Amino acid sequence: MDFELPGEDDPRRVEVREWLAAHPRPSGRELAEAGYVAPHWPRPWGLDADPIHQLIIDDELRGAGVSRPPNPIGIGWAGPTLIHAGSQEQKERHLFPILSGEELWCQLFSEPGAGSDLASLSTRAVRDGDSYVVNGQKIWTSLAHVSTFGILIARTNPDAPKHRGISYFICPMDMPGIEVRPIVEMTGAHTFNEVFFDDVRIPVENLVGEENEGWSLAKVTLGNERVSLSGEGALWGRGPTARDLLDLVRTHGGVSDPVLRQRLASLFIEAEVLRLIRLRTVSAVVQGRSPGAEASIRKALADEHGQHIMGLAKDLAGTAGMLSDVGPLGEPAAEWAYGYLFAPALTIGGGTSEVQRNIVAERVLGLPHDLAAT
Repeated sequence: MDFELPGEDDPRRVEVREWLAAHPRPSGRELAEAGYVAPHWPRPWGLDADPIHQLIIDDELRGAGVSRPPNPIGIGWAGPTLIHAGSQEQKERHLFPILSGEELWCQLFSEPGAGSDLASLSTRAVRDGDSYVVNGQKIWTSLAHVSTFGILIARTNPDAPKHRGISYFICPMDMPGIEVRPIVEMTGAHTFNEVFFDDVRIPVENLVGEENEGWSLAKVTLGNERVSLSGEGALWGRGPTARDLLDLVRTHGGVSDPVLRQRLASLFIEAEVLRLIRLRTVSAVVQGRSPGAEASIRKALADEHGQHIMGLAKDLAGTAGMLSDVGPLGEPAAEWAYGYLFAPALTIGGGTSEVQRNIVAERVLGLPHDLAAT
C-alpha cells in the first residue's frame, strides 16, 4: 500500500486543522467525541478511518503538539476487545471513558504459574446467582494501582481442556476482596503489581462474550497488545526512538569509531524495517482484520530493537555511562538511564520473544506445534 500522505490542501487534513483551530487545547473527552483518539474504530467512537485518513490525523495532531489521552491498555487492548465482543451496554458504558482517559485500565492475565503458557491459568470464577466469585492471583499487572477497571480472564470450567472453560470479565478494581501489591523494579519505579482476589464478586453483566469462551477473546486482546507494545518508542511504544539517538549523534558531529558507526547504521535499518511492518499492521487493523502473525514479528523485532537503542546509548556515553546522571554524548540521562535498566523487561512482557517466534513458526512457516508432532 502507498503510504505517501496527501498534500496540504487535502479536505481531510483541512478538516482536522479547522477542528484544532477551534479546539487549540482539546481535552481528552473532546478528542474522543471528535473521533480523533482511535480514528479507525467504528462510529460513534471513531471515524471508520482508512489507513491514510488515520495517518493524516496522526500527522496533524503531532504537528499541533496535541497528545492523545494516556490509557495504553484501555485504548490499545480493552477497547478493541469490547468492540469485538462486548454487549451494547458494555460499549456504551466504557468506550468513551476509555478513549478520553477518564478511566484507566489494566490487564489481569498473567499468573505466577501461567505466563508464557497463559492458558494454564488457575484463577477461578464460580457462578453464584447474579455474580461470579473470583479467587486467585495475577502478576506483572501494569498500572493496577491506578486503574479503575481491569480485563480479567479466569477459569469457569476446570474440567474442560485448558483452552476451553476460560471466561473474560470486566473487573472494577475497587471491589472488596481485591488487594494490589507493588513490584518495584530495578529502575526504582513502580509500574508492575501483584493482584490478589479473595472471594471477589463480579456481576454477571460484566462477563464479556459467552461463558467458557474467553480464550478466543484473550487472543484478540493479546494480538492488539502486541501491536500496541511495538509502537514507535523504544520502551513499548514510549520513550526515545532510534531517530532521537541518531539526531543526538548528528548534533554532536557524528562518531569516528567504525564499530559505533556500523551499529548506528544497523539501528537505522532496524527502525525502517519496523516502521514499514507497523504500517502493514495499521493497514490490517483499520481494515477490520485482526492483527496476525505480523504483530508477533514486529513485537519480537521491536523488543530487541529497544534494547539495542538503550545499549548503544550507554556505549556512546563511554565510561561515564556507568553514572546515572550522564546520557549518550553527555546529554541529560534521566530517560536513557531509566530505559537502559528497563530494557531487559521488553523481551519478556506481553509474550516473550520465544513465544513470538513460536507463533511465527507455526502460523507463517507452517511448522508443527512441537517436535513430537513430526
